[in-house]
Amino acid sequence: MTGFLRGWFAVPLWQRVLGAMVVGVLLGLLWPAATGAIAFVGELFVRVIRMLVVPIVFISIASGVTALADPRKLGSVGARTVGLFAATTFCAVSIGMIVGLLLEPGQGAALGSAVPHALGEAKSLHDQLIGIVPVNIVEALVEGDMLAIIFFSMLFGFGVILAGEAGRPMADLLQSAGQVLFQLVRIVMEITPFGVLALIAKAVADNGVAVFANIGWLAVGVAAGVILQILLVHLPLIAFVVRRPVLRFYRTIIDALAVAFSTASSAATLPVALRIALEDLRIAPGVAKTVLPIGASIGKDGTAMYVGLLSIFALQAVGVEPDLPMLAIVLLTGALAAFGTAPIPSASLFMLAAVLSAAGVSPEQTALVVGFVLPFDRLLDMTRTVASASANLTVTSVVARWEKAVEPEEKA
Repeated sequence: MTGFLRGWFAVPLWQRVLGAMVVGVLLGLLWPAATGAIAFVGELFVRVIRMLVVPIVFISIASGVTALADPRKLGSVGARTVGLFAATTFCAVSIGMIVGLLLEPGQGAALGSAVPHALGEAKSLHDQLIGIVPVNIVEALVEGDMLAIIFFSMLFGFGVILAGEAGRPMADLLQSAGQVLFQLVRIVMEITPFGVLALIAKAVADNGVAVFANIGWLAVGVAAGVILQILLVHLPLIAFVVRRPVLRFYRTIIDALAVAFSTASSAATLPVALRIALEDLRIAPGVAKTVLPIGASIGKDGTAMYVGLLSIFALQAVGVEPDLPMLAIVLLTGALAAFGTAPIPSASLFMLAAVLSAAGVSPEQTALVVGFVLPFDRLLDMTRTVASASANLTVTSVVARWEKAVEPEEKA
């Protein structure tokens, strides 16, 4: 038994996760009745991950800000982070729209057979911006309001810096709490393969092979968009700005990409991304702990690409021929919607109403589009979250390079 456990832990996490995905697919296809008995494992895995997200975001950002120490440096890191994510987000929406216009996945879509799914009234840009400042931080923590938590965390860390010596005990406490949380993360990551197996098996058992085949052209578009975003946007940044070997970089971050795919959640990917940034990419804690949690909330390249693609899909499905002004509206509102999307599965569907409404699509037609896509959104969500995880670690690496906050790699 001891030998088996030693062998198990000797296998890289991403390989164990990949193996679990294969076993989950086979189990869902060959023995679907058994998936009900293990479904709770997947639910528990997602709950444990989400349990850690809020404390990790708060403590990581607050401790990261205190580690930067110099308020001017904090401003530099923050401005570069937001600016880079804004640029990659606009590129992602553009790529999604171009893929949609070329593939035309919405032409002939049988929306009449779909069950309408109303999304409710979308938040206005004003409400999203005002909501960044929490009225009650305890309520924001309980509800997992990420943008509000990020704002308060940065403000709290800034206050610790300004307190000088009086704030030193709090800074030490934050650093200590961060170390404790990372040990918890290491434990939780070891149960990832079992959670993934249960989640994939349940998805396949519920939908059969159709989960991989239905809405074929839209699925092809999502996969193409993710690949293009990584090839055209992320890889050049890694190769020419970060100046790391691209293949080695992606081998290093593959655990984060595997967790992103299996959980379909940027927030759930945050713990393992932080571990990779600190231990493998050797990024200074002040930068890694500040940029990555911010990226988990606003670094939504996959969501942005999908919103652009799905907007074009929806316009084609309802018979609207978009002109240049309409495409410009989709691009702008799609990027803003992606910035405000919660880091949880299928959240991008709930931002679609804002984009389509701006493009002139009625709420009834939007409900039909969402009802058509929703049954298959889990697999599409898993795929596009990979682009978001890649973006987060790419932007963090770029900011670290600009801030000269990367330890030199040890020579083999």
